Amino acid sequence: MTDRYAVIGHPIAHSQSPRIHSLFAQATGQAMAYTAIEAPLDGFADTVRSFMAEGGRGVNVTLPFKLQAFQIATDPMESARLAGAANALRFEGDRIRAENFDGVGLVRDIQHNLAMPLAGRRVLICGAGGATRGALLPLAQCRPAVLAVANRTADTAHQLRRDFAARIDLQTGGYDSLPGETFDVVINATSTGLSQTPLPLPAGLFASGALAYEMVYGKGLTPFLRQAQAAGVTRLADGVGMLVEQAAEAFDWWRGVRPATAPVIQQLTVSLA
Repeated sequence: MTDRYAVIGHPIAHSQSPRIHSLFAQATGQAMAYTAIEAPLDGFADTVRSFMAEGGRGVNVTLPFKLQAFQIATDPMESARLAGAANALRFEGDRIRAENFDGVGLVRDIQHNLAMPLAGRRVLICGAGGATRGALLPLAQCRPAVLAVANRTADTAHQLRRDFAARIDLQTGGYDSLPGETFDVVINATSTGLSQTPLPLPAGLFASGALAYEMVYGKGLTPFLRQAQAAGVTRLADGVGMLVEQAAEAFDWWRGVRPATAPVIQQLTVSLA
């Protein structure tokens, strides 16, 4: 019997998730089918429940439905609760379990694939939206020397500090608070990689040997990566590794086996030259 899974988003035609999970299934010998479903903007919950009724076992969730995925869950895991968003659902009878693997995928990509240990490092995340919320706890668990969030609206960043105060010592502010600071890892969690808009980053932000990490994937040199390159940064990465690693976490959660990720990352990588 072939188990059914899917990714749900709007739009969804660009998604690499069906390709990724098909490669995982082939490599691990899992009998599963994985498709892409475009849900109406006002019909996410109905789409999920229809898929459940048809025998679906689980789904990945992408933009713009991660908040709604958390809201319809009957059993959100801690990562989803902290982020207030979910990127993976698992169906058990009429129960909907929710996880958020984005932060775990990011950390594994940086530390394992890119060989940049985060312990003792100064880490900056640009942007204070859902992607950042999902990444904060996994990043903090790596024990960086500093974990900071900068956002165009400083109050939004400060709200994150308040929300996570019981768990994380977080430095927050607007981009105007960054002059004079240097960071070993700078992560762009904003949508500027899609809008082609540069960030207001000050000179001297990147430490010697720094890693500039763009969460958007498959877009080549985004404005953020170009800014880093112009500042002399040679360690540049986009989010393809994060995408594959979070997919592997969901696959393991669903199927009980974690696939190798390196061959899939290699297939999906786009040159940043």
